[in-house]
Amino acid sequence: MPTVKEYKNKLNSLKNIEKITRTMKLVAASKLRQALVNQTNAKNYATELVALMSRLAASTEHASHPLLKAHPTVKNILILILTSDRGLAGGFNNNLNKKIFAWIRENRRRFDRIDLSFCGKRGYIFFRSRGNVKTFYEGVTVKPDFLQASKIGEELMALYESGQYDEVYLAYNRFINPLSQLPVIEKFLPIEAQSILSHANPLTSDYIFEPNQPELLRVLIPRYFFFRLYYSFLENSAGEHGARMTAMDKASQNASELRDRYTLLRNRARQASITKELIEIVSGAEALKG
Repeated sequence: MPTVKEYKNKLNSLKNIEKITRTMKLVAASKLRQALVNQTNAKNYATELVALMSRLAASTEHASHPLLKAHPTVKNILILILTSDRGLAGGFNNNLNKKIFAWIRENRRRFDRIDLSFCGKRGYIFFRSRGNVKTFYEGVTVKPDFLQASKIGEELMALYESGQYDEVYLAYNRFINPLSQLPVIEKFLPIEAQSILSHANPLTSDYIFEPNQPELLRVLIPRYFFFRLYYSFLENSAGEHGARMTAMDKASQNASELRDRYTLLRNRARQASITKELIEIVSGAEALKG
C-alpha cells in the first residue's frame, strides 16, 4: 500500500495535469471561435462565387475546362490527406486514418497505383510505412491560408492535367460541431460540372462582360477549385480545435475524478497510520504497567 507521502506526490501531479488540460481547453476554445468565424466568412464567399459561376455557365455555351474533363480510363489516383500536426485531439486523426486505410484496402484492385500526399504530420506518420508517399506539405494546417492552398491546388491541377493521375481525392474531417467531426473521402478532380451548373438560373439581364463569359468562366473554375481546397483546410482546422477542446475537457474531468479518489485513499492511509501509532502507544503503555 502506498504511503501518505506517495499519495501527496500523486495528488500534486494530478493538480498540475488538471491545470494544464484546463488551459489547453481554453486555448482550443479560443482558436475554435476564430476558426468558426473564418469558416462562416468563407462559406458566404463560396456561395456567391458558385452562384456567379452557375449563372454564367447557364447563360452561355461554356468551353470545356480541363478540370471538368474526366480521363477515359482511371488507373492512377492521388489522395490528399488533411490531418493535424499535433495530437491530444482524441480520435480526430485516428478516425480519418483508419477510414482512409480501409478505403484503400477496399478499392486497391480498381486502380494500378494509389499515391498519397499529406497536409499534417499525423497522417504522414501513420501512412509513411503503409502507402506510397507522393508529397508531404509541412506546416500548412496550423493556420489555414488561401495562398498556401492555391499553391497546393496548382500542383494538383498540374498533376491531373499532365495525365500523371486520372483522379484526385481529398480526405479530411468535416466539422459538424465541437463534439463531432465526420471523416470524409471525396473526389476532388475532375470537378463535377453539375455541382457548378445547377446552383442558379441563367442571367435574366443582358450584361456586357469583359472578358467574355466563356473566358470569365475559365478563370473562375480554378478559383473555385482553390477555394474548395481552402475551405477543406478551414473545416479540418475547426474540427481539430473542437476535438482538442472536447478531449482536454474530458481529460480535466478524469484528472478531477482521480484527484478525488486519491484524496480519499490518502485520508484512509493517514487514518491507518494514526491508528497504528495509537495502537503502538497504547501497547507500550500497557507493557510498562505490566
